[in-house]
Amino acid sequence: MGIVRKVRSTDDIESARSLVWEFFDQLRLRYPDMLETIDTYIKEQDVAGQLENFDTYFLPPAGECLFAMLDDKPVGLVMLRPHGDTDGEMNRMYVHPAARGLGMGRKLGEAIINEAEALGYGTLWLDALHRHVEALPLYESLGFEYYTDPNAFGGDDERVIHMKMALKSHT
Repeated sequence: MGIVRKVRSTDDIESARSLVWEFFDQLRLRYPDMLETIDTYIKEQDVAGQLENFDTYFLPPAGECLFAMLDDKPVGLVMLRPHGDTDGEMNRMYVHPAARGLGMGRKLGEAIINEAEALGYGTLWLDALHRHVEALPLYESLGFEYYTDPNAFGGDDERVIHMKMALKSHT
């Protein structure tokens, strides 16, 4: 049930942008105690600028963006962008609430790991928030490991979770 496909067309990119903002709206609802942190992240990461220059960050040769599709409609996404010179960062994995529990998150996670390997990235990095109780076990099962870095975004905030995975293409 459901498939994963690459974002490529102008309409796809518009749908991806909408899903990203929906993702942040969901974060605000789930984390009302962290609104300032979320807004700081959006600003410091220049989310609006990245989405404006979508092809620079989230399309080959530097990155990738994938949809989870259900009944020919995008119900989720995951993004991959450069992280330093040799690594990638998994960004904004999101599955619409109505499509959760169908394995779409796992399909997206596995597919973006494959894309990161195909792009030759050595390590795949991600950040999440502590109440991502659905996502954190998924990330662990995919092979991500926790790490701490006081210099990372939210590195001094125990509610911000940092994970990484050495990719097979470099192990």
